[in-house]
Amino acid sequence: MSDGLTDAMRGVYFGKPPKTPLKKGKTVKAPVQVKNIEQMPNQKWHRRISFIKSGIRILGYALIPFSLVWATGILIFSEIIGIIEELV
Repeated sequence: MSDGLTDAMRGVYFGKPPKTPLKKGKTVKAPVQVKNIEQMPNQKWHRRISFIKSGIRILGYALIPFSLVWATGILIFSEIIGIIEELV
């Protein structure tokens, strides 16, 4: 049994009616057309750099108990890689 608030938050009582499924043979247009695809970021390189940055960040956090100077330097380096990641 629910207190009613949880169901109300989910939209059980006050939500919109469910959408009907598409009928056979109907097509749906894409909502937004991308015009300047060459200005989009390269997802493959963005993902690779993100993984590298995360690995360097984990290494920096792992070094905190041993040397704060090295850990700080590595964490700052990972943030620089994060800036490069956003530019790719």
